Amino acid sequence: MSENGFIPGPDPERTAGFPKIFYAARQAIRRHATGGNILILATVLALVVANIPSINGYYFDFWTQPVRLQVGDFNIFSHSGEPMDLLAFINDALMAIFFFSIGLEIKREVLVGELSSFRQALLPIVAAIGGMVIPVVIFYLLSAGTDYSGGAAIPMATDIAFSLGVLAMLGKRVPLSLKIFLTTLAVVDDIGGIIVIAAFYSTHIELSLLLIAAVLLGVLILGGVIGIQSKAFYLFVGSVVWFLFLNSGIHPTIAGVLVAFTVPAKPVFEPRKYIKIIKTAMSHFKAESEDEAKLNERTILTNDQMNWLKQVESASDKVISPLQDMEDTFHGFVNYFIIPLFAFANAGIFLLDTDPASAFEGISLAVICGLVVGKFIGIFTFSWLTVKLRLAPMPAHSNWSMMASVAMLGGIGFTVSLFIATLSFGGGNAHMLDLLDHAKLGIVIGSLLSGIIGFIWLHYTLPHTAAPDADE
Repeated sequence: MSENGFIPGPDPERTAGFPKIFYAARQAIRRHATGGNILILATVLALVVANIPSINGYYFDFWTQPVRLQVGDFNIFSHSGEPMDLLAFINDALMAIFFFSIGLEIKREVLVGELSSFRQALLPIVAAIGGMVIPVVIFYLLSAGTDYSGGAAIPMATDIAFSLGVLAMLGKRVPLSLKIFLTTLAVVDDIGGIIVIAAFYSTHIELSLLLIAAVLLGVLILGGVIGIQSKAFYLFVGSVVWFLFLNSGIHPTIAGVLVAFTVPAKPVFEPRKYIKIIKTAMSHFKAESEDEAKLNERTILTNDQMNWLKQVESASDKVISPLQDMEDTFHGFVNYFIIPLFAFANAGIFLLDTDPASAFEGISLAVICGLVVGKFIGIFTFSWLTVKLRLAPMPAHSNWSMMASVAMLGGIGFTVSLFIATLSFGGGNAHMLDLLDHAKLGIVIGSLLSGIIGFIWLHYTLPHTAAPDADE
């Protein structure tokens, strides 16, 4: 450790390729950070619209409209024979796409990302475990014996888009290693959330439907083994699996994750073959373009030129695996549409008749304490123990004050917290819906407090110059 308390980074000569190695991580961080800004806007808009008396009735009624996609008498968007309303469509159908995207990200991280190296991944994995266990314990201690103790999983989540959005506000002062630590922690958090949803939010199980879904998942796995690369194949069969899960009693978002795990990560062409095809195609163009006078001509392509370009286009599709292609394709749709729409639909809380004191009592207080106190204690202490026991190194160019502020940002639960709260208390009687509103209020306040405290802490902790490994 240097005199200023920083953990020095690796030898520059040994890490000359560092930006290239972490290119995918940097791209994912940028996408999540940008999506976080839209998510914040959607949340604020929902809170404003839900509390304007002249229009809030339209807002709340809008989400109760039925959704149908029918073939004859068969409605694809139906649950137990009843059409889904718009809110259920967002939470059960569109959020399945969100979890599909998470599943793709998890698989890539395990294969070639931050989770592919045990020692590299150990610190954020252990930190995430602490950040899940301690909030649940704190919530349970505050809710034991009450009718809202079943929401103990609400404060265990970390919202990757929101938290990285806060880091993005600090620009290049934040070391890339800290951003990667927080991203990996949030991915592990998502795995924990998926396990909780699968284990504790299932209703009456229809085994016959699950058996058919299991057979179709086997078909998808077999498709990957025999080399089926068609993305339409995985999406179509995956959609059928989703419908079967929806009506089987297992939450349909789990189908999104399981289908994502079956998408092949191996491309048709290896990079060397791709490069050879491009060189061959370009050599034809080069042979035709030796005349300097023709270099700047803009003419319609010949049939031969079209065929050469088609070869390049086809090869480009085949050198990118379906896994990475789908992850890249769905990132924009998820970050800029699904998650903001989910926030706009679920974050609208009517506050005008709410006693301000109720925000700091009951389930709201339990959620706030779980997010602000529990996540911080869990992430920081488990990280500290892991480093002190020499099980894993500190992120490069960081110190314990930076780690503490990032641990505070881990308390931004939001998206998955709202989702688990909806699963815990949504669709019940008036009392359960009141608990849901107060749980949402606790999530918004807790996430806001964690974000503000974490931002201020980092602002005064980080150097005022760009970090040595800052994004380019």
